[in-house]
Amino acid sequence: MPIRTIRTRTALLLAVALTAGGLGGCSALTAAMGFTDCEGSGERVERLRSIALLDTPPKGATEPRGYEGVEAGCWEDSGYASVQADRTYAFSGTPAEVIRHYRTAAARDGWRPGSTGRSVPDMPIDLCFTRSVDGTPTILTVSSLTPTTLAWESGPVPPELATGSGFRVEATADVEGGAIDCDD
Repeated sequence: MPIRTIRTRTALLLAVALTAGGLGGCSALTAAMGFTDCEGSGERVERLRSIALLDTPPKGATEPRGYEGVEAGCWEDSGYASVQADRTYAFSGTPAEVIRHYRTAAARDGWRPGSTGRSVPDMPIDLCFTRSVDGTPTILTVSSLTPTTLAWESGPVPPELATGSGFRVEATADVEGGAIDCDD
């Protein structure tokens, strides 16, 4: 059999194997390549969902329509998987009140302040804290939400968030429990 036919068949078999691997054996392939996925992450997601600071906003904060409760899950991106839980609030007070509230509440709950290492224009609330949650390094961020950010994320912006008075509290951890910090 000519070399060209062997190469063509080999390429075809490789393409079929990779496609089949993508459909049925992706977890094994990603693990072999050092990537992580969300398989078996349900318990970690639930641990993050139960973090008290997600449910303890400053007095006067409300849940905007369409953002009720904690949203939690596992997300995969470019071979890295993380578990996250977040909650969105509208607040008629000042960013300084939100910052003061979460710095106090986080310290009381054992979270340590971390540096975000970033300066984001038009983001008056930009906090990050670190702590181990059931043995897993975890970060907790509190950040401003602008109407532009919300429109990009989810489409129409609820009226109570249209003035830029919203903020989000989010807990994030590596799906396998690896190190994570505020600069990640």
